[in-house]
Amino acid sequence: MYQWDFAPVLANFDLLALGLLNTFAVTGTALAFGVPLGLALALARLTGKPLLAWPAGLLIEVFRTTPPLVQLFWFFFALPILIRVEMTPFMAAAATFSIQSAAFFAEVFRGGIVSIERGQWEAGRAIGMTHSQAMRRIILPQAVKRMIPAFMERAIELMKTTTLVAVVSYADLLYQANELAQKTFRPLEVLTVAALLYFVCIFAVSLASRALERRLAVSGETTVR
Repeated sequence: MYQWDFAPVLANFDLLALGLLNTFAVTGTALAFGVPLGLALALARLTGKPLLAWPAGLLIEVFRTTPPLVQLFWFFFALPILIRVEMTPFMAAAATFSIQSAAFFAEVFRGGIVSIERGQWEAGRAIGMTHSQAMRRIILPQAVKRMIPAFMERAIELMKTTTLVAVVSYADLLYQANELAQKTFRPLEVLTVAALLYFVCIFAVSLASRALERRLAVSGETTVR
């Protein structure tokens, strides 16, 4: 029978902890840039102006329908040829997942905005608000509240997708786990611990998302999927 031995893993746990921090760094950066960019893309699509709506729609569809790994390779290997600037693994990963997240967030924002009743817009105009003022003060606050669970779910998917960065040698949790497995010759133990770390982090976010959904349901708010 296989003899489990976690001692080598625990002795080198700092490497896995560093990998987890790097995973958080990519995920956090992608969310920090992806959310505002997603809002900008959603607003561009909702303007109804072809010069804004068509490019935004094209960007959204391209990044929603192409594989994330292909996107990552393009930013890491192809983009430096075009702009003649070397891309580090972190830069390529951050750019890839920021724009990809923006494409998904744009549709969440758009769904949330159009879900707000037309009467809300009319009420804003009735008290003298411009379109942008009504959007900022009335529509977006209500829409964002409805979109929070969808944002949380996307954050979970994003963290799982970031495991792809290991293929461009970015030292995330999966990359560090593979390195440690080769160093200790204990792949079963190392990958088990790595899986548990992913589980704990993602499950915690999932629980928070469910709690938010229950709270919104009690308050009578709907959620956007």
